[in-house]
Amino acid sequence: MQALKTAATGMSAQQMRVDVISNNLANMSTTGYNARRAEFADLHYRQLAKPGTVNASDGSVLPTGVQLGLGVRPSSVAMELAQGSLSQSGGDLDVAIEGEGYLEVTLPSGDAAYTRDGALKRTGDGLIVNSDGLQVAPGITIPDDTRSISINANGEIFGYFDGQIEAELLGQLTLVDFSNGKGLEAMGSSIFRETEASGPPIQGIPGEAGLGTIRQGYLEDSSVDAVREITDLIEAQRGYELNAKVITAADQMLSATAQVR
Repeated sequence: MQALKTAATGMSAQQMRVDVISNNLANMSTTGYNARRAEFADLHYRQLAKPGTVNASDGSVLPTGVQLGLGVRPSSVAMELAQGSLSQSGGDLDVAIEGEGYLEVTLPSGDAAYTRDGALKRTGDGLIVNSDGLQVAPGITIPDDTRSISINANGEIFGYFDGQIEAELLGQLTLVDFSNGKGLEAMGSSIFRETEASGPPIQGIPGEAGLGTIRQGYLEDSSVDAVREITDLIEAQRGYELNAKVITAADQMLSATAQVR
């Protein structure tokens, strides 16, 4: 009975949906995290009678035909590119991107990667890095004798030194954007990598060419909506139960057929 296999695909789909929801809820407090959504598509159809087939008995054309679906399959787990709310942290190297764009970091392999997690730090040598110690492009160093720093909306980093009235420009943060941000490959630790689907990186100055601006002393919260996630979780649970009911019903029907004398 095809219903057994069809319902099984439905249960697998709802299980995958729960897995995605659980990851979203687990990352409710992850800086710069974008919620994911599981998307599905129907499987092939058994064409018992194709639409438009000529009826052999009277020559009329069937308007709809008979097409039996074979279930559901996962089509993608898409990232929702929604801006999370900004929370004031007070850190002089904490930056939030208000709008489009990613900070570029350099992986240990030398390849470029991208993140919206602006909880930046500096090493013992004064180099600006992210929380995992990856260098933030374009490689800005803060001198040891810097009394304080200031980062404006355009990403310019200024340092204040003892005995100087005017601030000194230390470097310029840049942002990177993509034509299809949903096509980026997630690597964990809020780090993404370029793919053919995302397109090549488009680098620019914050506040220009459609890129967002920099807010010093703020961090971007996760964009996960807890109420929506719980609602989706209940819906997925009920969908799983209904598909299990279909398997039970199909099993009972097969049992009744086997007992026919």
